[in-house]
Amino acid sequence: MNKAAEHGPWTVARLLEWTRGYLQQHGAEAPRLCAEILLAHALGCERIELYTRHEAVPGAEVLQAFRAAVKDAAAGRPIAYLTGTKEFFSLPFEVTPDVMIPRPETETLVERVIHLVRHGGDPIRSILDLGTGSGCIAICLARNLPDVSIHASDVSAAALAVARRNAQRHHVLERIEFRTGDLFEPWTGRRFDLIACNPPYIAQADAGRLPVSVRDYEPHVALFGGPDGLSVLRRLVAEAPQHLHAGGHLLTEVAYNQAAAVRRLLDETAWRDIVTYRDALRHERVVHARRRASDPARPG
Repeated sequence: MNKAAEHGPWTVARLLEWTRGYLQQHGAEAPRLCAEILLAHALGCERIELYTRHEAVPGAEVLQAFRAAVKDAAAGRPIAYLTGTKEFFSLPFEVTPDVMIPRPETETLVERVIHLVRHGGDPIRSILDLGTGSGCIAICLARNLPDVSIHASDVSAAALAVARRNAQRHHVLERIEFRTGDLFEPWTGRRFDLIACNPPYIAQADAGRLPVSVRDYEPHVALFGGPDGLSVLRRLVAEAPQHLHAGGHLLTEVAYNQAAAVRRLLDETAWRDIVTYRDALRHERVVHARRRASDPARPG
């Protein structure tokens, strides 16, 4: 792209074709889509508009910005971090390296919570989103459940700053109570009707098998759940009953192969009515359980 245009000017169509091949050579996933997203971002337009601009020739500043982004993408930097945005539940969310990039799998968690509130029978008036990150779960719940009190926390103050900006962007900042702290630390003495969580659940031993775009760029505190991936999930299962009303609900995302292990953890402690929900790829992605009526003993 830096050399003289031997085959004519660098039109949008030619840029897209060259970049697709370049990213493909470097192992990028969905290289054509990546090329379109990066070029649309550099041009400041919607991706669909590129199809009406195939013969347009971007200016030097646009080409310079696009060239730098393509280089970073080829090195593995996530496209969402390069553009600063990621769609989740049909809404755009700001993302920075301080937060994990929202995944489609997590939409299963949001869908199940909304369905439970609307059709579950028992009234649910308060929801806690633990490890909120970009705020995508809490914000989608706030927008879809206007009569429910939403609360959210994260161990990272930088992540909460992103979450607050996203909440303001989607006009629900006043609807969500944000707090900083590790797991239930900010909520001492508080109980809720439902706790939703997308915890760190990747086993440390699996780090080497992750794509470079995940392992080298996304925050490890949001990814890794100890040697077997269950460290935070164990704490969640043990501590959540103290923060739920009797009969309250816990819904947590898990790795594609963790549902059985998490069910065993729940079976051994203060939980009942344990079910799992599958994501679009048919993996058991969300585990749902209810707190027993009596208060469990605190773990030793």
